[in-house]
Amino acid sequence: MVQQTRRQIIKGTAAAVGAMAVAPGLLAQAAPVRVGYAMARTGPWTGGAQVSQEPNYLLWAEQQNAAGGLNVKGVRRRIELISSDDRSDVETCVRTYEKLMGSDKVDLVLSPWGSNANFAVAPLANRFGYPFLSPTALSKRLVEMKLPYFFMLLQQPKPMCDALVDMLKASGAKTMAVVYVDDLFGLENYAALKVALQGSGISLVEEKSYPAGVKDLSPVLRSMKDKNPDAFVGFTYPPETILASKQAKEVGFNPKFFYASVGTAFQLYKNVMTPAGAEGVLGMGSWNSKTSPGAKAYFDAHTQKFAGKEPDRWASGACWAGLEILTDAVAKNGLDKKAIRDYIAGNTHKTIIGDIKFTGTENTATPGTVSQWQNGEFEVVWPQKLATAKLNPGKPAWK
Repeated sequence: MVQQTRRQIIKGTAAAVGAMAVAPGLLAQAAPVRVGYAMARTGPWTGGAQVSQEPNYLLWAEQQNAAGGLNVKGVRRRIELISSDDRSDVETCVRTYEKLMGSDKVDLVLSPWGSNANFAVAPLANRFGYPFLSPTALSKRLVEMKLPYFFMLLQQPKPMCDALVDMLKASGAKTMAVVYVDDLFGLENYAALKVALQGSGISLVEEKSYPAGVKDLSPVLRSMKDKNPDAFVGFTYPPETILASKQAKEVGFNPKFFYASVGTAFQLYKNVMTPAGAEGVLGMGSWNSKTSPGAKAYFDAHTQKFAGKEPDRWASGACWAGLEILTDAVAKNGLDKKAIRDYIAGNTHKTIIGDIKFTGTENTATPGTVSQWQNGEFEVVWPQKLATAKLNPGKPAWK
């Protein structure tokens, strides 16, 4: 009896030692993947951030966790999102990412909203060696910085302006008036537009900049109405996109082509202007639920999760595509940030919006596009090879 007890004790001790040796590995596998980001929940960036980015982050984490967790090189680990409000403030944004990457040492980071925030944070992510896929940054300067860990998913100013001018030229437009926000986004797009117009036969009859947060554009719009351009182009953020549209209606400014920028692709635009009022308005857009089966599945899942709130037909698609790329990179490379970076940089990626491939920082596989509100849907109308509907070359009167 004593001998049997001794054998049992020895076997039990050996089992315990073995368990101690194995347990750390099990614990490591079971640990959540900590994913950090800062996002505007208050302040002027909120409208874009809460349509185009944060809902997608939440949906992605929910879907991955419902599948048992993120596939980390064959091991499923739950995603833990670590996030905070950047208050639409660049300094707050920078401090948050410094903490996430420097002291918290999260496993992965997701990008904040907008060109200005990404311009401030991208060099930081590069310094800490975190792959950074940005769905809402447009900046030639960011491309020129050649940051190897930073990737921009959206089409940049040159291809977007080239597509717009090609479409207008093909449709017989001869004159144009332009307004643009006086910041990195507005200035770079306006500069790209002027280059695209060279040799197009389209002349600028008026161009005006405005400060971010402007409350009244009616004097500018009245002046443009007097010049009767074929096309109006606004490089605008969501509040000014809606402001310019509402005030153009008020002053009776209704050119054949009315193009605004960020926010035109939002469900909010259609709701505020009404589907009839939005009819024929052009803007920055690149996809909708007709683009691919994956795009429809994403659109439906997003709309269901957020109680009828639709993703926007531009940056939301790019955001989800970036999450698809990151998911694939982690499945193949684990959480090795350098290996993830190399995978992103070195491959052509299949996504809901089509192939994406990076040349340095820039996504050079997705061409510039133009979309237009038609019968309640923001249809891709240019280039024709990506179109989900034909261009309506004459905007109807505002309603």
